[in-house]
Amino acid sequence: MLFNSLQFLIFFVIVSLLYYSLNHRGRIWLLLLGSCYFYLAFKPIYIFILLITILVDYFAGIWIGKAQGKKRLLLLVLSLITNIGFLGFFKYFNFLNGNLSALLGVFQIQNPLPFYEYLLPIGLSFHTFQAMSYTIEVYRGNQKPEKDFVIYSLYVMFYPQLVAGPIERPQNLLPQFHTYFKYDFENIKAGLMLMAWGMFKKVVIADRLSQMVDYCYDQPQAHSGLTLLVASIFFSIQIYCDFSGYSDIAIGAARLMGFKLMNNFDAPYLSKSIGEFWRRWHISLSTWFKDYLYIPLGGSRVSDVRKYFNYFIVFLISGFWHGAAWTFIIWGGLHGFFQVVGDLKNKIFKNKLPSIPFLSMLSTFGLVMLAWVFFRAKGLHNALVILKKMLIPTANYTDFKMPFTSPEFIFCWILIAVLFLKDIYVRQISTTNTSGFYVKFIGLAVACYFLGIFTSNQFIYFQF
Repeated sequence: MLFNSLQFLIFFVIVSLLYYSLNHRGRIWLLLLGSCYFYLAFKPIYIFILLITILVDYFAGIWIGKAQGKKRLLLLVLSLITNIGFLGFFKYFNFLNGNLSALLGVFQIQNPLPFYEYLLPIGLSFHTFQAMSYTIEVYRGNQKPEKDFVIYSLYVMFYPQLVAGPIERPQNLLPQFHTYFKYDFENIKAGLMLMAWGMFKKVVIADRLSQMVDYCYDQPQAHSGLTLLVASIFFSIQIYCDFSGYSDIAIGAARLMGFKLMNNFDAPYLSKSIGEFWRRWHISLSTWFKDYLYIPLGGSRVSDVRKYFNYFIVFLISGFWHGAAWTFIIWGGLHGFFQVVGDLKNKIFKNKLPSIPFLSMLSTFGLVMLAWVFFRAKGLHNALVILKKMLIPTANYTDFKMPFTSPEFIFCWILIAVLFLKDIYVRQISTTNTSGFYVKFIGLAVACYFLGIFTSNQFIYFQF
């Protein structure tokens, strides 16, 4: 069920109205059953994967809380193996098997392992990481085991953030499921405004820019360097509006019912360094890797060489988390490289170099955009073709083609300007004034209806 669909609108209205008509226990059951229906709308059979991991992690959490010594660690490992096992099979098996076949082929050995044809379960990486954070925090003693099976199930399946985050921690979300939230019109206003702005970013900006991106990236050999440069800029904005738009809708839908999910984006393209970019982009995933991988590896408390090694490990795994392809791994590796170079620059020059904020933001955006080429391209060969055409001017560099009219092209740039101005000057749309809220909300809704591109485009991060 896509957020940008009529089916979701009907679902959202029904669930939200019923929510405030029920007692606390009724609300929990409503949200759990509603979340199950929401997930079943994608691929019904895959709900059994969720059920198995929920059962394993629920009992693992209780047993870890009671166990002592090495038994606690063993229970944690079993829980993690179950979660990573499903993720590894459905997301990475064919990729690893394909690379094994290529390796064995060098020695003229046939790979005996079969390949499997299946669809990747929607949001598998997201709810797997959220489930893993629960057992890890119980093991660390930061979270008491959740004994209410229904509430724990809802922690994993909560429909607003089930398929694309934010990836919540149990300390934040589980206590909220034990809380009865009274009707509060301020929550209603804040939630609806976030949802409207998120929908505007998705259907008006992201899906409009995707027309240019798809047109160029599907056949990069047919386009000039300038065309591909514009398409790459558009993709950088598209993926931001698409993913942050989803997060806004998710956070807004939860806020409307009283729940507060963590912020997932903080104007990332205003960053002046790659390190700052990752403190502003996909915050729930960045902090997940920081808490559960970077710090356990030693973080920044080790030698510089070991710290830089930790950077690369975290970013390479982050790239692999995004997709089972070498392009994603290279994308992660590039960000690790950018992070190391930035850190070395600061150590060598000790921040004595003159800093011009606009140029720092522009250079950071340029590096992020170049890395996005690998993220979006259909294969390594296409990515290299795009980079070569963009970075090495040729006689036909200025040839420019686009899939829409000149006014539509200009409108795309106007929308990008509006997005940046909003991020710079209006970090949060105010809803304190009720009459002002109605004007803003209706204005965004009308803009979505008349300017939106409604082609049932799923959100980019659904594939992860």
